[in-house]
Amino acid sequence: MSRTAFITGAAGGIGRALARRFRADGYVVVLADVNPDVESFAAELGGRSEVIDVGDEAAVNGAIARLTRLDVLICNAGISANGKLASLTLTDWNRVLTTNLTSAFLLARAAAPLLRATRGSIITIASTRAHMSEPDTEAYSASKGGLLALTHSLAASLGPEARVNCISPGWINTRGTPLSAADHAQHPAGRVGIPEEIAAMAAFLAGPESGFITGAEFVVDGGMTRKMIYVP
Repeated sequence: MSRTAFITGAAGGIGRALARRFRADGYVVVLADVNPDVESFAAELGGRSEVIDVGDEAAVNGAIARLTRLDVLICNAGISANGKLASLTLTDWNRVLTTNLTSAFLLARAAAPLLRATRGSIITIASTRAHMSEPDTEAYSASKGGLLALTHSLAASLGPEARVNCISPGWINTRGTPLSAADHAQHPAGRVGIPEEIAAMAAFLAGPESGFITGAEFVVDGGMTRKMIYVP
């Protein structure tokens, strides 16, 4: 049977790049998103779609139950609700945590038997916000920090049959919009990243050459989290 990858948040941005890369690498791709646009995108790639809310336990369990094989689970779905702390509602906080963090738990729990059977892997997509913040990003930053911790916890629980690793992107130009010279120049790498670079890292982590890597985080940010900044 062909290797199968289940990718959440696949209707746009990094998710689309992940889907294209894994399909090009010969995987059967199952693309999940709350956005119905995922259906036409999956059809374009010759894959399957699941129009679901990944924070819904029953929907997640149903989508995983429809699989007969799973080699790679990529937990990429993510939203934000940035704004002043005083105006951040509990509803918005819970919505972000559910979509970004709880969904990965639900997916991993449901998919664990399939992944153990194939000696597969889980790849979570966190963010450099797990390590650094701007003001008014509490829900998003907390969800990404939690996702990083969940990654190494799952690695301990699912090993040695399945591996679990995390990619933390920095600034990735997911919309392809023109950026200023200053936007690029502030990065030690000299430019902002592109979604295909996150997909390339995921492909490596899913492949046989990463067989001794689990519970790890890979920061893909052009060096920004290592840059010391002083105000003159």
